[in-house]
Amino acid sequence: MAKNLEEAIAEAGNPVELLWESQTPPAVVPRVVQEFSNWRDEQLAWRRTAVLFDQSHHMADLNIKGPDALKLIRDTAVNSVENFPVDVAKQYVAVGPSGHVIGDNILFHLEEDEYQAVGIPPSINWLHYHVETGGYDVEIWRDDNSLYRQGDPVLYRYQIQGPGAMDVITAASGQEPPKLKFFHMTRLTIAGKEVRALRHGMAGEPGLEMWGPWEDQEAVHSALLEAGQQFGLTQVGGRAYHTNALESGWLPRPLPAIYSGEELRGYREWLTDRAYETTAPLGGSFHSENIEDYYVTPYELDYGRIVKFDHDFIGKDALQKMEQNGETGRRKKVTLVWNGDDTAEAFGSIFKPGPKAKFINLPMSLYDTFHFDRVEQDGRTVGVSTWTGYSANEQSMLSLAVIDADLAEPGTELTVVWGEDTPSSKVQVEDHEQVSIRVTVQPAPLTEQARTAYRQD
Repeated sequence: MAKNLEEAIAEAGNPVELLWESQTPPAVVPRVVQEFSNWRDEQLAWRRTAVLFDQSHHMADLNIKGPDALKLIRDTAVNSVENFPVDVAKQYVAVGPSGHVIGDNILFHLEEDEYQAVGIPPSINWLHYHVETGGYDVEIWRDDNSLYRQGDPVLYRYQIQGPGAMDVITAASGQEPPKLKFFHMTRLTIAGKEVRALRHGMAGEPGLEMWGPWEDQEAVHSALLEAGQQFGLTQVGGRAYHTNALESGWLPRPLPAIYSGEELRGYREWLTDRAYETTAPLGGSFHSENIEDYYVTPYELDYGRIVKFDHDFIGKDALQKMEQNGETGRRKKVTLVWNGDDTAEAFGSIFKPGPKAKFINLPMSLYDTFHFDRVEQDGRTVGVSTWTGYSANEQSMLSLAVIDADLAEPGTELTVVWGEDTPSSKVQVEDHEQVSIRVTVQPAPLTEQARTAYRQD
């Protein structure tokens, strides 16, 4: 019986087989009501009024404190940390020795020599591993998501966002919040409780992410709901929550580039048999026996603006070589807008005799944690489509994709292949036939507000 990821790969024969046949359900938002009203109105509300996201349960927190905390971050992040004062956050991005993405998280600078990384497991595990093996003078505490932890979270984490977000926060705190630059932090008082807040907004609308000790959550949550009544504040449930990334253009789950390379053997041996990276299912119409065909670079995810070579970090040499060889612009992240008629025909096949398309769940359509569909032009694979779902705001199926850069011009027509042609034994994959769905290339983020003004004010 495998005790770690390295042994699990050996038992399966290769990493693709391990993940392709994983019987673990796809990752979800645990312990959050699936729909408070209905997911369509919840989606519409983040563009029209204001919404409350409960982010307390689906992410892991890693608190890092000590004299070597910044050194740990500098050694593992593509980001520069030369200007990283207290009360500022960064989107921490980590790559492996090959320069391919392991994961990202939001890294909060809380106090002098104290930072907190918040996100899904790949980048949290990567930091945790280097704390345990790198000899850094730091202390950590970790709080995993509610699928893994026993009891309540250490912290609550709420986000208020939308055109009316600041009105809600003003009413709840009794004073207008200070004007903050993007990813800057402040402190508020709500219901008599001190609340820390980050200027953020996951669907491109203005808002704050707020957190504090779990014992304060009921008082703060109630105060936010009461204050939001006059502004049409809508709670967003688990079904709609993940679809906001379709509009904001952030690709949440790149496959971590850890499954190959002798340099990463120690890390694979550190990750347990139950780790996210060991059990998360892989699927879609794109299938390759080479796990490295699923890896992406930071440039392909539009993180080239984050990469800075002013410090030594894992993967630096590989990224510099990519830049020197002109490899950074080969593929580009885009939004694909699915053709409504083709999508309707595929979905409608469940009502007709004969072959069925792979069922399209709504609003999020993924049937795995790591999802890769082929994007084609005239039968030739030109990229992969990943995060997929329906947006009531756009009245369209959308997906985030990485495609050849010469096809990334908005308006370009391509095709997504939906369904598996290498059938797996995943329980969520029924008998089906692949279908081709026309798509139109658009920018990522899709909305102009998310691409421009929202990061600048």
